[in-house]
Amino acid sequence: MAKDKYNSLPTFPTVDKCRSTGREDDTVVTDMDGTLLTERSSFPYFALVAFENGGVLRLLFLLLASPLIGFLYHFISESASIRVLIFATFAGTRVRDIKSVAKAVLPKFYSADLHPDTWRVFSSCGKRCVLTANPRIMVEPFLKKYLGADLVIGTEIDSFKGIATGLVRSPGVLVGMNKAHALRHAFGDTSSAPDIGLGDRETDYPFMKLCKESYVVNPKPKVEPVRPDKLPNRVIFHDGRLVQKPTPFWALLIILWIPFGFLLACLRIAAGNLLPWSTVYYGLWALGVRIHVKGSPPPKAQETMGRPGVAFVCSHRTLLDAVFVSGLLGRRISTVSYSISPLSEMISPIKTVALSRDRTQDAPLMRKLLEEGDVVMCPEGTTCREPFLLRFSALFAELTDEVVPVAVSVRMAMFHGTTARGHKCLDAFYFFMNPSPVYDVTFLNKLPYELTRRGGKTSHEVANYVQRLIATTLSYECTSFTRKDKYLALAGNDGTVVKKTKDTAR
Repeated sequence: MAKDKYNSLPTFPTVDKCRSTGREDDTVVTDMDGTLLTERSSFPYFALVAFENGGVLRLLFLLLASPLIGFLYHFISESASIRVLIFATFAGTRVRDIKSVAKAVLPKFYSADLHPDTWRVFSSCGKRCVLTANPRIMVEPFLKKYLGADLVIGTEIDSFKGIATGLVRSPGVLVGMNKAHALRHAFGDTSSAPDIGLGDRETDYPFMKLCKESYVVNPKPKVEPVRPDKLPNRVIFHDGRLVQKPTPFWALLIILWIPFGFLLACLRIAAGNLLPWSTVYYGLWALGVRIHVKGSPPPKAQETMGRPGVAFVCSHRTLLDAVFVSGLLGRRISTVSYSISPLSEMISPIKTVALSRDRTQDAPLMRKLLEEGDVVMCPEGTTCREPFLLRFSALFAELTDEVVPVAVSVRMAMFHGTTARGHKCLDAFYFFMNPSPVYDVTFLNKLPYELTRRGGKTSHEVANYVQRLIATTLSYECTSFTRKDKYLALAGNDGTVVKKTKDTAR
């Protein structure tokens, strides 16, 4: 990519000079990297696609190609560097997998890099267009769903039988004059030219000159991105394993850490299964897992006929919630789950019972578990990474009045321990692969009987109250979203787990 030459081409005023009021009837066209986004390099977003679709080996391949990409960027041409970036990331990848990452993973990272000045202008205009060298398949889901873009024009990738070849279709990478030609093709003659053009580098100038007003986004000084909660559509559900944006340095750390992290995860899982239950807390602490507990949990339920166990009702952050709650209680407590892989069930140190999402089957099963003792329940039915609580199922309130709310939150620095699209059997391993994951558990007071069905409340009133109570403790927001909403957004299905049997015909 040719270097930016702001000193030699001071053609346009800076974007902070652009008026944003009274623009409801105007059309804006903006570049993406370095203009709409504060991040000027597209490497981190390509690295996310590489890791999610090709794992650590594809990420390594992309990282090894980065010196060549950088050389081409600075000394040859922007187009050549992007061609290599696209090939290293996409070649041999299924197109549907690229679309899946663009829909479920990238919006979280794009939304955290939104440039405040560009967003001020972009959001004020009635018609919004993004003209970018990035592959359209990567950026379109985020731009249309979360930023309200009406038109996205980007580089088109080539594919064969649903597999990306790593090449680009004609007219090639949209930089320089290719951007200008694409803009003319989309808007026609000069009479219908866009009102505002925004860019950040010399290769944006050709298309900016076609706009009635043009402004440049200066890379210096650095600005703070727009807060995600200021977006018209917040990112509540997102997938992917990486917690932080993989810059080249961070990508190198991930690659170097994974072999050691996997061994550490195996050791931590073994400690949870082999150590005496009363010492698991200290064993995990010695292995770098930080567990912070607040509140005083009630003692073990009395084993008398007709008296049910306590339902520990938790916010759901990872599949390990019940394990940590059980460890802090000092005894192995059963839990229920809507979906758990055979491997996760095998390595779990506590009894985990699978639910079917059929209330007529699940209610008797959960009632039986409560008759046997205490049970850890996560009525959201699925995990949520952001500071939101999904709608609580009211089933727990129909089964018992012995309810203890438990506010659970987690902190991870490198890997997410949950997935909707990937291999759920690896969830525990990814969580424990973090150098020092943190679990914060707050045991709240047992629900007074007057706030349960015994006191005349409906099961839905009890569930909503517990949801609000936990949300207040964690400073989270309550939502009415469900497991089905999450899986439709991230995986394109309703999250139903169907157990295949020999007698099942499809």
